[in-house]
Amino acid sequence: MPIMRAAFASRLDDADPLAALTVGERSEPTHPEDDWVTVQVRASSLNHHDLWSLRGVGLTEAQLPMILGCDAVAVDPEGNEVVVYPVVVTPGDPRGVSILSEHFAGTLAERVAVPRSNLIPLPEGLAATDAACLPTAWLTAWRMLTTKGRVADADSVLVQGAGGGVATAAVALAVAMGKRVYATSRDAGKRERITALGATAFEPGARLPERVDVVIETVGAATFDHSLKSAAPTARIVVSGATAGHQPSINLRRVFAMQLEILGTSMGTPGELYELLAFCAENEVRPVVDSVVPFSRVEDAFARLHSGEAFGKIVIDHTA
Repeated sequence: MPIMRAAFASRLDDADPLAALTVGERSEPTHPEDDWVTVQVRASSLNHHDLWSLRGVGLTEAQLPMILGCDAVAVDPEGNEVVVYPVVVTPGDPRGVSILSEHFAGTLAERVAVPRSNLIPLPEGLAATDAACLPTAWLTAWRMLTTKGRVADADSVLVQGAGGGVATAAVALAVAMGKRVYATSRDAGKRERITALGATAFEPGARLPERVDVVIETVGAATFDHSLKSAAPTARIVVSGATAGHQPSINLRRVFAMQLEILGTSMGTPGELYELLAFCAENEVRPVVDSVVPFSRVEDAFARLHSGEAFGKIVIDHTA
């Protein structure tokens, strides 16, 4: 059977996720439906979703081995450069959909199979290593700001926990949209880099100069009270993660007295990814890239992601 090189979860290890990662040979992609095609991956990027998968969140032993990776820029069978939309209709999943690397093999491989409708043309002027950052973290941030947060009607935005992929994307996008952006981080070095992006950086829990119209919340319990206190009347608090606890204590009197909206979201639609790609190309917005690593050093890339020291996206160059 034809084989290819890939990075995959060979077992599950909550205590030491890096120990569950294997880089080696896997079978070539198969097509579960007639409308699927195989594309040649040029660049991909890592997400915390990959580490959670290695820990066993969203994966079971029965699904192993599973090729990891959600994001990719690739070349389709006709030779066109495309961005891979990573959400696939999955009737057996309670959500009705899944992300590549959950039920279907992911993008950290030489090739990946996806429905042809999941391929979006790579805009001119956008490098593959930049566009590979966009389909998961940046798409989530785009949807949080636009569809859910209705940022067009806002003047100010607070991003909690900037430094991670989604939060850093939200800072960069909101600044590009001309909003007043405040962002928090525990790390002084990351606060300096947030400031360089055009936001005003604060330590977590600090009092802001104003109450904001939109809050981007990916941290959870550790910051949620601050998010509530920082929200202006009728503000939208948009949640897409809970890296520091998923059960915050919520002051409901503040929620109804201030008429706040608490909105959950995950990922985005193909149309939203198309809009995001166009916005980045037309406004010369480029993702914040921590590092670009050749596929031969993909284990080093996972180690950096796991360290928590990365600022922005870690990109894998499959051509190097």
